[in-house]
Amino acid sequence: MLEQERITKIADDLAAAERDRTMIPRLTQQYPEMTVEDSYAVQNEWRRRSEESGRRLVGRKIGLTSKVMQEATGISEPDYGAIFADQVYENGSVIKHDQYSNVRIEVELAFVLKDELKGPNVSIFDVLRATEYVVPALEILSSRIEMEGRTIVDTISDNAALGAMVYGGNPVAPDAVDLRWVSALLYRNETIEDTGVAAAVLNHPANGVVWLANKLAAHDDSLPAGSIILAGSFTKPMWVYPGDTVHADYGDLGAITCRFE
Repeated sequence: MLEQERITKIADDLAAAERDRTMIPRLTQQYPEMTVEDSYAVQNEWRRRSEESGRRLVGRKIGLTSKVMQEATGISEPDYGAIFADQVYENGSVIKHDQYSNVRIEVELAFVLKDELKGPNVSIFDVLRATEYVVPALEILSSRIEMEGRTIVDTISDNAALGAMVYGGNPVAPDAVDLRWVSALLYRNETIEDTGVAAAVLNHPANGVVWLANKLAAHDDSLPAGSIILAGSFTKPMWVYPGDTVHADYGDLGAITCRFE
């Protein structure tokens, strides 16, 4: 693994890039020997600093869980990142575009837990029992590392490219609908840009949460009750620009709208 001073330097560089809305060169270019465990160490340093500064951890995001996302990024395994309270927007929010870099939108489902999930050996049945409700959500992606040629090491270090999330629509109990068949129509400025079905996420969106709970166990971590879990996108990333209005129609589960200024 990389020595701690290099982990600290990478975290410093990423913090500066987030502050200045710039990008740093790929970490795999700067540190060819860097491993997945190194990248989670960078992310944990960033998370530690955030919590020390008073930010409140409210959940996790899972990325790269669907074929469409893996093909869009050229990365073939999932990753995860941290969600803080100041990154969560309500339906209908007006969002400042310039606080993020390389802004894109993904269509997802969010799982809200009523019970803790602690691996290893968490199953899909454990996830469904522990879930209070599932609600439509959009993820706002923001990349602090140059995007061309990124690997899983780069994305994990960059907190899995999380910028923020928007939730809305109708919360449902996990057994109220067949979650595999939840679908969405994604619009930008009244033009349909993409569609997707939640089964694209590992055949069932709850499988994303299964993967996360078991992956966290390897890092001596768990998902506490009350956590919000973004389970992974079932559309490819859609670029958004200042002035754009985004609308996602989830049918019976309602809709989410937000505008970027």
